[in-house]
Amino acid sequence: MASLEGWGSTIELHPHFDRWGGCLLGAPASGSCVQGVRLSAPVRSCELQPLDSSLTPTGRSVVASAPALGAGDREFESPRPDQKSDQTVERAFVKSAVEKLSDTRSKLNIEVTFDELAPYLAQASKAMSEKITVPGFRKGKVPAALVEQRVGRAAILDEAINLSLGDFYTAAKKEHAVAAIGRPQVDITELVDKEKFSFTVEVDIRPDITLPNFSEMTVTVDDVVVGDAEVDEQVDALRARFGTLTTVEKSVETGDFVTIDLVASAGGKPLDGGTANDISYEVGSNSMVDGLDDALIGLAAGEGKRFSTALVGLPEGEQGEVDVTVKAVKHRDLPPLDDAFAKLASEFETLAELKEDVQKRIERIKHLEQGAAARDQLVETLVETIKFPLPQTFIEEEVNNHLSGENRLEDEVHRAEVTEQTSKQLTYEIILDTIVAAESVSVNESELTEYLVRQAQRYRMTPEQFIQEVTMNGQVATMVSEVARAKALASVLGRVKVVTKSGKAVDLEALRPQPAAPVDEAE
Repeated sequence: MASLEGWGSTIELHPHFDRWGGCLLGAPASGSCVQGVRLSAPVRSCELQPLDSSLTPTGRSVVASAPALGAGDREFESPRPDQKSDQTVERAFVKSAVEKLSDTRSKLNIEVTFDELAPYLAQASKAMSEKITVPGFRKGKVPAALVEQRVGRAAILDEAINLSLGDFYTAAKKEHAVAAIGRPQVDITELVDKEKFSFTVEVDIRPDITLPNFSEMTVTVDDVVVGDAEVDEQVDALRARFGTLTTVEKSVETGDFVTIDLVASAGGKPLDGGTANDISYEVGSNSMVDGLDDALIGLAAGEGKRFSTALVGLPEGEQGEVDVTVKAVKHRDLPPLDDAFAKLASEFETLAELKEDVQKRIERIKHLEQGAAARDQLVETLVETIKFPLPQTFIEEEVNNHLSGENRLEDEVHRAEVTEQTSKQLTYEIILDTIVAAESVSVNESELTEYLVRQAQRYRMTPEQFIQEVTMNGQVATMVSEVARAKALASVLGRVKVVTKSGKAVDLEALRPQPAAPVDEAE
């Protein structure tokens, strides 16, 4: 979930998968560094089906990996992860043309000379030399002529073309500014050995859309109103922190604290790890097992009760039993609500000053909520009002992948639900990415670092662990996309007129964190 600091609070965007990764501006080319961990934009391998061994010049259809061929301007690794080479292959600038098949699909025609293919032929020959054994030569040191004699010219061409397709496609896509979405389909249309080979790539694309004039838009949010009950609730919560627990002889009521033992079982047999003793629990907090609060009400110390509830580890829909025994009942005594309490719990001298401060804090939070509400309403308005065609083939593939993972491919009702959700999410992403391009948004290293560190905290991981997971899964470009979208949305939101339901203008800029005043060195 993308987030940027805006109006003094974290502005969050919906999570998504970057379906045409790397299309955003400003991605760090050489990586970033977070607490000693080197960030890299790992190349998602371009896995193409092997070409026919006879190298038929036409009609060969090859389906490429979407994460690979949709990886934007990033360099590509070898499509064969078992074949590593230290030889650098420079990106070739090939002859290409683009044909727009529809508003949501384009076709790239790419022609490659053998001079442009030469580095990949060398890389293919080197990779194969590491797999064959030739007397008198070490693996990887076999001359190219002997490699070709052993494995055949067709095999080397096959390998070289597979190695090169991702780079040539990416170069052509960049040249023609094709915003690709989803899984490209590659067709080898011509191959003349030692002269040239040609291929086409058909791929779904981001449709062109017209953005509104944001300075003419208005969104309406709730007025900021703080009631006495809200202030009292916060003050009472503060009192509770300074309360004391006293053991009492009485039946359990909501709000009491109890010391309890719990034993969970299923089918009459205790569950492993299902026993807990001397647990302190606030009745009514509903912070443990469902049904526990109802079971405790009315019990006294030394009494117990069995109730049924859903337990972790049991099959869905199956319930277990929990035996709860009350060992002690305690009542929380709150300090008197007076000036002495204000001095004890805060820096204020009087209760009135404490309540005034609490009210200001609540107002501040509600003003920040106005910014979040304005952002959400703007996004919803854009999604509802900007109409454009969506790539249905891509949506169908996404839906099928989702349903397949749930083993619900035949569930037509759920299919309709997932299709609607996927279409709305894709609409959202296309609009936001169009804003990113229109606003020329870029993401610098510090912004990406800040976002990654924040996400690591959200997932309760160290930055090093989170960065490693992101890198291993090839999601650095996705992280960049999230930050760029958040920045783009914040940029246009600043031009939108925001008013309350009572007609009062909301100054979002005034809610932004203000930089600290410079320190006078002379002082």
